[in-house]
Amino acid sequence: MADQPVGRIRFMDQQRVNLDGFAHEDVGLGLIAMNSPHDPAPSLVLDGGRVVEMDGRRVEDFDSLDELIATHGIDVTVAEEAMALDDVEFARLFVDPGVPRAEVVRLVSGTTPAKLARVVSMLRPAELTLAMTKLRARRTPSNQAHVTNLLDDPLLLAADAATAAAYGFREVETTVPVLADAPSNAVAVTLGAAIASPGVLVQCSVEEAMELEMGIRGLVSYAETVSLYGTEPVFVDGDDTPYSKAILAAAYASRGVKMRVTSGAGAELLMGGAEQCSMLYLESRCVSLARAMGVQGVQNGGIDGASVASSVPKGVRGLMAENVMVMARNLEACTGNDALMSESDVRRTSRTLPILLAGSDYVCSGFGSIQRYDNMFGPSQWNAEDIDDWLAMQRDWGVDGGLRTASPAEVGRLRREAAEACRDVYRYLGLADFTDEHVDLAVDAVGSKDLVTDGHEPDPMVVLGAAQAIRSSGLGSIEVAKALLECGYEAAAQRVLEMLGARVHGDHLQTAAIFDESMQVLSLVTDPNDYAGPGTGYEPDAARQAEIDGIRQARGVEDLRKDQASHADDSLRVIGAAAQGSDPREVVIGLSPGVGRTVWQTLSGLTVVDAIHELLAGLEEEGCIARLVRVNGSLDLGMVGLTAARLAGSGIGIGLQGKGTALIHRRDLPPLANLELYSMAPILDRSHYRLLGGNAGRHAKGATPVPARNPYTDEAIEARYHTRVVSLVELERRCLDRALGNEDIEVDR
Repeated sequence: MADQPVGRIRFMDQQRVNLDGFAHEDVGLGLIAMNSPHDPAPSLVLDGGRVVEMDGRRVEDFDSLDELIATHGIDVTVAEEAMALDDVEFARLFVDPGVPRAEVVRLVSGTTPAKLARVVSMLRPAELTLAMTKLRARRTPSNQAHVTNLLDDPLLLAADAATAAAYGFREVETTVPVLADAPSNAVAVTLGAAIASPGVLVQCSVEEAMELEMGIRGLVSYAETVSLYGTEPVFVDGDDTPYSKAILAAAYASRGVKMRVTSGAGAELLMGGAEQCSMLYLESRCVSLARAMGVQGVQNGGIDGASVASSVPKGVRGLMAENVMVMARNLEACTGNDALMSESDVRRTSRTLPILLAGSDYVCSGFGSIQRYDNMFGPSQWNAEDIDDWLAMQRDWGVDGGLRTASPAEVGRLRREAAEACRDVYRYLGLADFTDEHVDLAVDAVGSKDLVTDGHEPDPMVVLGAAQAIRSSGLGSIEVAKALLECGYEAAAQRVLEMLGARVHGDHLQTAAIFDESMQVLSLVTDPNDYAGPGTGYEPDAARQAEIDGIRQARGVEDLRKDQASHADDSLRVIGAAAQGSDPREVVIGLSPGVGRTVWQTLSGLTVVDAIHELLAGLEEEGCIARLVRVNGSLDLGMVGLTAARLAGSGIGIGLQGKGTALIHRRDLPPLANLELYSMAPILDRSHYRLLGGNAGRHAKGATPVPARNPYTDEAIEARYHTRVVSLVELERRCLDRALGNEDIEVDR
């Protein structure tokens, strides 16, 4: 026992945050968020407009990353000005609302990787949030969804893609547990997205050659699987160079496929190639490479290495700093919040919240719109289990995180149409023949486990056969559109064709481009971020704010009135004006003004009549005489109880509000005092009211009973019920009428 920690520590050890891995900094491994002693000092030497030294390395010693950055990633016309700026002075430009975004971007274009990393490392968390608000490329925030499942089931993929689009995601990314299934997944997700909305961009994240092939066929419309690394050995290990990545990126863009690269802290560390440098510096090299390659955007913020970065001090801060570097380089930022970085709800929220508040081109680079177990990328930072939480956070802060509430009826309708369209198109194209039962299961399924019938999963060879047929036949999106049209899905067919047409125009290849639901491109060009301090920048318009505010759980007074009215009956009746009692055995139960008029059910679910019956039963068990009096002149529980006590022959009264709170009062006490009090109305049951009635009887007889106590709960009672309380009080207030006085009431027994 001497070596065992005390109970408080044992309890703390059981919390979910302690499932996370935490590490000491280890510079030798590169396990350090920022400012490693081995990060090079910023430097830049030009000779005739050519970079001959960068970050302490001479041109003859450049590796392939240095060469590409020095040749194509630094604007030498502003380089000397930018590099000469004091680091603190430069960092202040990022957050000064009086300095335009364009000026920061201009100066950053002349910085080396080491210079930008050092400047950004000076920004504290609140400053990073302000910098992101100012520096993101597109004015309007957005979000990206993961849509996958364990079985690669096409009908479920289509239904889930439609659901993601209904909730507002403007990009949908799928992947596969079985590589050969990829063409089928791409078709299914394209079908589902097109059923729900115009302009949803689709990706199937797989091996690069296959993904490019699907892009050429029009089965996907964006890509982000081209990975960059901050050290040359890691590139070489993957049989790549920065130049081969640049060529691949150009291949995507040349076919009208929107393209961003992926990098992020921890990647080099996981591959044993960090070279003792900090994660932020290595990521700065990646971002500089992206700029040099000419791609329009970067997905970073840890991504698969997020949990590694977050294991060290300032690691989460470093992840956000990565995103800010992307924005400062004038690129689209897909800001991580992708792979799950923590089992702690508090930690993962702390990681995401500053970005949600600031706004980003894509707040999440992969919000798992499906359940965690179905996410073939691995659990996301945010998953289907969290959609309502996300919608509530948007509403709490009045910010746009890219999502909106979809009505249950609309979700059901879209899921059915998507699943049926997928079945019909697969049948029309000769890919597979799914049963009506399979459709019904996919429509109602929360995840792929719900597709299992009689212990059997759907036949995986059906999906594999469909995928092979798609690939071998050369089937593309034109054939998919034709099939939709022939099967009666004209609107979805038109949306698939519109996406093909948009790829020919190429406007969505602009930096940070998305399509809105009118197929209008919003980008750095058409929707530039114009934040310049309070009163400027993006603010949701009235329609969008209504979407943010309109979560399905919100209720108003009229909703509660209708609910209360459904419990109304004629059990309580007025029998006359209440007079002073004289019988020493009499205890008066005072009712608040709305009881039996506008309020019929307490917060616990008991009807007010049930609560009254239990109070009466408790008094009867003590041999007391009970009288019911409605106190029409006050909503206050103390005054209701005191009024009852002053009317009672015994001088003891019970106060009962419509919401279920109750107390015992005595005529000589001040209004705010009481003998016993139930304040936790939502968790009171019949036995509590009977006990309170019995104790009131004992007080009336001059005894001192063991006080009735509130039942205990560790649940968030106030969060759960206070909005209903506000409405209940309003319903009671409508009945407040001092002119009516106090009325004797009879109740059916």
